[in-house]
Amino acid sequence: MVSRPFQEALIQEYQVMHDAVGRFLNYLRIERNASGLTIKSYADDLGHLIEFYEEQTGQIPEPRDADVTQLRSYASYLHECGYARSTIARRLACLRSFFRFCKREGLCDANPARPLRTPRAGRRLPHFLSTDEVGKLLSVPPATQKDGLRDRAILETMYSAGLRVAEVVALDTEHWDRSSGIMKVLGKGRKERIAPVGSYATRALDRWIDVRQPDPHGRPDQTAAIFLNRFGRRLTTRSIGRMLDKHINSAGLSSQTSPHTLRHSFATHLLDGGADLRSVQELLGHKSLTTTQIYTHVSTRRLRETYELAHPHAASRVG
Repeated sequence: MVSRPFQEALIQEYQVMHDAVGRFLNYLRIERNASGLTIKSYADDLGHLIEFYEEQTGQIPEPRDADVTQLRSYASYLHECGYARSTIARRLACLRSFFRFCKREGLCDANPARPLRTPRAGRRLPHFLSTDEVGKLLSVPPATQKDGLRDRAILETMYSAGLRVAEVVALDTEHWDRSSGIMKVLGKGRKERIAPVGSYATRALDRWIDVRQPDPHGRPDQTAAIFLNRFGRRLTTRSIGRMLDKHINSAGLSSQTSPHTLRHSFATHLLDGGADLRSVQELLGHKSLTTTQIYTHVSTRRLRETYELAHPHAASRVG
């Protein structure tokens, strides 16, 4: 039987770690201006570490008592569970940030996660649609129905401006300047950018706005959204994801197609059309040019495939 003093010690350790996590999440929210999705991701990752401590050791150390040996065991556990390298890399990065914060706040003397080696992530080329496939997807929502007009406006806007689903959800009517054809977008880290909106998306938005009906009794932060649900309130990322999945299936597109595919297609088609990399970086809202460069590999691959098919002396055609 576990003694009462031992139980009280465990409860104290548990509370100290949870308090540290809470302070860290507040730091992300207030000082780093992190998005709600980012904060949730960090909370989930740190919660997973706490569960590991509970299951494997039966106790949760205070931040100052955590050591690199335990954290290496956790990293090995993630590998053994078959997590993707990108997931492992994200969770280890979260630990480094958390313990760096704890060291800064005097909750621990050193950062025990610093020596952890991040697994090399295989760089996969993003899946994108051809212009014909995009056209097929955009024509799926029925233009004779209110929801169809809304869905078509969402799809056209995502493809025209290269938006993430979360950015679409955050759009308010005041963010769209129809006269100048631009949209004010709130991206990752709540960083604002200006996104041009093309003529097709503008027409789709006009048709949707004509039938858009906000809830007269709803909160202003809900009814100000451009895209509303059937109750006249702001759509969620989950509801837009379900809507996109439905139309992707109806269009008969590849199973690789996801809500993010329209953003990938936007960037790839811009580069194929001659846009420079810096402009595409700005339009996507990427902090680093390295993130945008993945699309140059897509365009280069397509050029090679075209060359192989068309050139009479291409290696694959020589027999």
